Amino acid sequence: MTHYLMAIDQGTTSTRAIIFNHKGQIQVQAQQEFEQFFPQDGWVEHDPEEIYQSVLQVCREALAKAKLSASDITSIGITNQRETTVVWDKDTGQAIYKAIVWQDRRTADYCSELKEQGLEEGVSDKTGLLLDPYFSATKLKWILDNVAGAREKANAGQLLFGTIDSFLLWKLTGQHKTDVTNASRTLLCNIHDLQWDAGLLALFDIPKAMLPSIQANSHEFGLTHGALFGAPIMIGGMAGDQQAALIGQACFSEGMAKSTYGTGCFMMLNTGSQPQKSQHKLLTTVAYQVGDVTHYALEGSIFMAGATIQWIRDGLKLIQNASESVAMAQSVGSDNPVYLVPAFTGLGAPYWDPNARGAIMGLTRDTGIAEIVTAGLQSVCYQSRDLLEAMARDQVVPSRLRVDGGMVVNDWLVQFLADILNLPIQRPAITETTALGAAYLAGLTAGTFSDLQQLSELWEQEHAFEPQMPDGQRDKLYLGWQDSVQRVRTSD
Repeated sequence: MTHYLMAIDQGTTSTRAIIFNHKGQIQVQAQQEFEQFFPQDGWVEHDPEEIYQSVLQVCREALAKAKLSASDITSIGITNQRETTVVWDKDTGQAIYKAIVWQDRRTADYCSELKEQGLEEGVSDKTGLLLDPYFSATKLKWILDNVAGAREKANAGQLLFGTIDSFLLWKLTGQHKTDVTNASRTLLCNIHDLQWDAGLLALFDIPKAMLPSIQANSHEFGLTHGALFGAPIMIGGMAGDQQAALIGQACFSEGMAKSTYGTGCFMMLNTGSQPQKSQHKLLTTVAYQVGDVTHYALEGSIFMAGATIQWIRDGLKLIQNASESVAMAQSVGSDNPVYLVPAFTGLGAPYWDPNARGAIMGLTRDTGIAEIVTAGLQSVCYQSRDLLEAMARDQVVPSRLRVDGGMVVNDWLVQFLADILNLPIQRPAITETTALGAAYLAGLTAGTFSDLQQLSELWEQEHAFEPQMPDGQRDKLYLGWQDSVQRVRTSD
């Protein structure tokens, strides 16, 4: 009998379940979008219960599509939107406030106050992160400070905190755990000893009893409640979405890099067994922990990638489907004088400017829909160049880049990326590498896979994109981008 692995990929705009066979090949998948809430400028929220119900729905749908039962699934892996913060009642399992999403900027002023007190360097030394609203700790503090009775209940041990992985694990199994990659994005975990840090908990006024226990990425996290899928299934792997993509891309050697193009864009470079602190506003983070092996990474985070095209589609209504952007970009070409800076919720790495706002530059009477749509695609690549430039200043440059995520099915985009980065780009045969990474972790725990070397051998290239653009054109286009970014920035 063939046994299968299921990945729960809980993203920012949708939830998916993908069933893989023992070779890491996709059998079926199911997907469901859920509501986005924007209660104020710069605020982004989700309904945690809606997310949980979407997980149950897509898992059941995938099993039905594949004509499989729970007993056919060897193990489940969970991967998730990172930093998104949930606080729930220990007894009822109900969230006391909506999930505050990683994109949310409501704690920008508080982060600025901490920076003005000279606290950022000490926090960064422990966590590898910056004092930015992006991360979980300030979101958690906001909930405790602003929801009636929350702090009292937290101090009494009645409330639990988790990122989405922990919340789902609690609902599915009753276990309160997280993994090292998600923990490393909270501003509460010391990435050198991989433990919750007493000094950071005191700084943000967080009761330790709220926090989940920290585990390796490949670990027996618990068994799902039998009634959910007809029989218990082991959850054997968890990782934040970007680290899961790094694993799915088999970037297990120092110097290997991947970039994921989903709602946001996240470039991650494996720096080996020692954390390397960036001097140019990249993040130092845990890449993965499997058995006795722990690797770290440098990461650059861009808040708006696929979300920019979603805005062009749903907000501006310039297109009806993202696929229409390909023909438009082909008609305009690379040498587009229009620049779209998608700082809708501020700028991420390497600028970290939460108060910057979006703009479209270079408009003339000749500008049409095609130029604006193309500028949206190009903005993703220009932001990727920003990250690569920061890595170069930190003296770590990949020789090639593996890409994944929903946007990389667009050949025009990936070719422009190769051109503007002046770097060979590898697109894998399976671009659902985030879910694949979660399945790999679950499979390692279950014994489906023996080690990381076996996973490396499973990786296959679908297409390679080589740089073709002349240096002069590349530099001219990027200078135009840099000028546009400077015009929207509010801080150095």
